[in-house]
Amino acid sequence: MSEPTLAVIGAGPAGLAAGLAAAARGIHVTLIDSATEAGGQFYRQPAAALSARRPQALHHQWRTWEHLRDGLQSHVQAGRIRHLTDHHVWLVGRRGAAGFTVHALLGPEQEQPAEVRADAVLLATGGYEKVLPFPGWTLPGVVTAGGAQAMLKGGLVLPGRTVVVAGTGPLLLPVAAGLATAGATVAALVDSADPAAFLRRSRALAAQPGKVAEGARYAGRLARHRVRSLLHHTVVEAHGTERLEAVTVAALDRDGRVRPDTRRRLACDTLAVGHGMLPHTDLADALGCRVDGSDVYVDDEQRTDVPGVWAAGETTGIGGSALALAEGHIAGRSIAARLAGREPDPSGWAAAARAREKLRAFFAAVDSVYAPPAHWAEQVTDETVVCRCEEVEAGAVREAVRELGAGDLRTVKLLTRAGMGWCQGRMCGPGVAGVAGCAETAGRRPFARPVPLGVLARAGDGNDMSHPMERKSV
Repeated sequence: MSEPTLAVIGAGPAGLAAGLAAAARGIHVTLIDSATEAGGQFYRQPAAALSARRPQALHHQWRTWEHLRDGLQSHVQAGRIRHLTDHHVWLVGRRGAAGFTVHALLGPEQEQPAEVRADAVLLATGGYEKVLPFPGWTLPGVVTAGGAQAMLKGGLVLPGRTVVVAGTGPLLLPVAAGLATAGATVAALVDSADPAAFLRRSRALAAQPGKVAEGARYAGRLARHRVRSLLHHTVVEAHGTERLEAVTVAALDRDGRVRPDTRRRLACDTLAVGHGMLPHTDLADALGCRVDGSDVYVDDEQRTDVPGVWAAGETTGIGGSALALAEGHIAGRSIAARLAGREPDPSGWAAAARAREKLRAFFAAVDSVYAPPAHWAEQVTDETVVCRCEEVEAGAVREAVRELGAGDLRTVKLLTRAGMGWCQGRMCGPGVAGVAGCAETAGRRPFARPVPLGVLARAGDGNDMSHPMERKSV
């Protein structure tokens, strides 16, 4: 009888924890990731050629990373884990009743196909940043908060000399603190969160004292670097001709509207902006997995409602690395038992399950605190580009609603082409929905990334693609 096989898609905290747990229990694991090194965004490492002397200075929880890294190396050397880097997964298809085929594109060009076959699949595809449009957001020098952090961690470079970090969400604190520590002048941390919201949820937040202490440490670093924090403020506009030169920020009232008398202009050459995170669900959606709101549904074992498919980490709901590690460990143990034909013993992951429930409750409270301003779209002028791929302006979206009767995101897309470009609405979807005043609905995309037609034609010759393609018409 052949050894059971598992394909883990994503080598961040959740994927690593699951892969290590499954491999330790006799499962042959193929760890598939788009990056050249394991770790995901949270444990992103500098390129080896940069010869970083103290990469741990850009991270916290470094000992946890060392444990994961050493465990991965040990299992790879023993032949229990095969680690495939630079593999960009675009589809997971069923292979009859015998498992799954993972379709990927290799290398930076993403033109050469590769396939991995497995008895079970774990989706640990992480999340991506939510960025809402505002006048001037397309200027060179405006980057996402996570993008600025990736430049620092992976490239050991600063995105600029004078930076404003803005938006909302817990990511802003480590980004601002990291940039300031690395030598950038952080002109301000501009967060739309209302301090009163923290007080209202203080009991739920205090249930995770470690997380509160972590936030306090970041705040202390900002204080040492004399970074001013503007809470309950927002960026109204970015200014510049050839590139970013300054931003205008303003305070918000109780309803989340800009208070005009509070506008101030901050000189800067970089704006790192983000409004929270969204889960990557494309692969799960193409497999037919249930998605609740924006999160992939899982049970207590991290199983989706599709037999043979598990999910862990940010794809099941944004919650940070500690939650991803707990979910990944549970998933790995569950997979190992079920592939071996045994009923899992939940007592084996009781500590991880307790941590999971506490962290989920904590991040539910965090989500209620870090919400974008309710009326952010009022500051978006008609001339503001809201879909960068197709260069669709806000005025066209509003006209589609007012004059052409568009009442949902799909109709807006058909009438304006907003969301029809390279990203297929992944980046612009929330912004277009907010400007249109309609509900933000999850996109149902058959593939997780653009695929060359030649690769698609060759893959379509096999039987494993029939299932998702029949269900998702394009």
